[in-house]
Amino acid sequence: MVTMDCLRAMLLLSMLYLGGMAVYPLDTLSGVFSRDVRTLSVENPDYFMSPPVVRLGTSDRLVVKFDILGDEHQYLRYRILHCNADWQPSRLLEPEYVGGFNECDITDYAYSSGTYVHYVNYRVEIPNEDMQLLVSGNYLMQVYPESEPDEILLQQRFCVSENSVAIAGNVTARTDRGVNDRWQQLYITVDVGDGSRINPYQDLVVTVTQNNRPETTRTLAGPLRTEGGTIVYAHDPALVFNAGDEYRRFETVRADYAGMHTDSVKFGGSNWHAYLSVDEPREEKDYIYDETQHGRFKIDEYNSSNPDLGADYVTVHFTLEMPRIAEPVYVDGDFTSHRFGDFNRMRYDDVRQCYVAEIPLKQGSYNYQYVVDRGGVYTPAPIDGDKYETRNEYLVKVYLRQPGSRGDRLVGATVL
Repeated sequence: MVTMDCLRAMLLLSMLYLGGMAVYPLDTLSGVFSRDVRTLSVENPDYFMSPPVVRLGTSDRLVVKFDILGDEHQYLRYRILHCNADWQPSRLLEPEYVGGFNECDITDYAYSSGTYVHYVNYRVEIPNEDMQLLVSGNYLMQVYPESEPDEILLQQRFCVSENSVAIAGNVTARTDRGVNDRWQQLYITVDVGDGSRINPYQDLVVTVTQNNRPETTRTLAGPLRTEGGTIVYAHDPALVFNAGDEYRRFETVRADYAGMHTDSVKFGGSNWHAYLSVDEPREEKDYIYDETQHGRFKIDEYNSSNPDLGADYVTVHFTLEMPRIAEPVYVDGDFTSHRFGDFNRMRYDDVRQCYVAEIPLKQGSYNYQYVVDRGGVYTPAPIDGDKYETRNEYLVKVYLRQPGSRGDRLVGATVL
């Protein structure tokens, strides 16, 4: 159902576009915009390591979850925007991509139980009985108070794929920039089928993202060659990535016990504190394998059958022992939505000669890394270096953008 508010929003978006190009880019990164909103996540309920992609026309579901601190339930709603490959809003009208209602109440919520820090946990399953997704592509879910539709509390990206093409490929340390050095290079094939009328040089947009970090996303210039119905992408500078290093890990599954990579815990003020082991730069160190989750986190509490409600908030103390550098240093991981601000910026302790940060995080297991802001480019390389052996995850997405279309279709997505 299209409301007057929706019509106004669609009119505004259409005014911001001219010939399919945005007058200015809209902020469509996942993230939270209220200090009381915590632990935003989107998961495949069957396997939390899956990327946030559902298959069009199937029973696939994603679950978006988040907490709001306090004891009071808030009346919240959400809406969905369809976006092109560059994550800017497409020119599709709302009834063209959403079936049912697009401004829906969030009715699935519950209160924390047995925790020192009180919160209300909210969850939305997508798609659902009230809202169906009619076309493939990129989507942005926005959550706002029922009484203030222009006050966005959070937004979360996800995708819907047709899976009408077959994507394959490999990752190698034999790159166009060097062999067994600091880089990894991808070789990708896209099988569109014999007899396809797709023009791969004009109709397809291929993107690659490393470890779910939006700032690493590359858009390929075009294929190297075609072999019948198979399109080959290779020897493109955009396919060469800095290898990085494995994510660091810690656990706070038990608040009163020092778990993985934790030196000590204590109760102070109104909640538990976990003091992580002191980290050091690894730029000059040899590669050491560690089975990480490529930046993800998982909420868990050792004594709770429902960690979404039974896990407490623990203030996690990070320490990075190194000389001061000119650029800002941040703690990063999926738990930050890969945004950078005061909440995850480290400060330098001149007495201890180290960077420190304190971040309230819900109990669980976490991957994290330290990144440096070099002119708006956030990179872990100055601290951890680049090792070709690193096991990275690459999400490849193939979009169809045909002449005259008003929105990009996502025809395939896979992880290499």
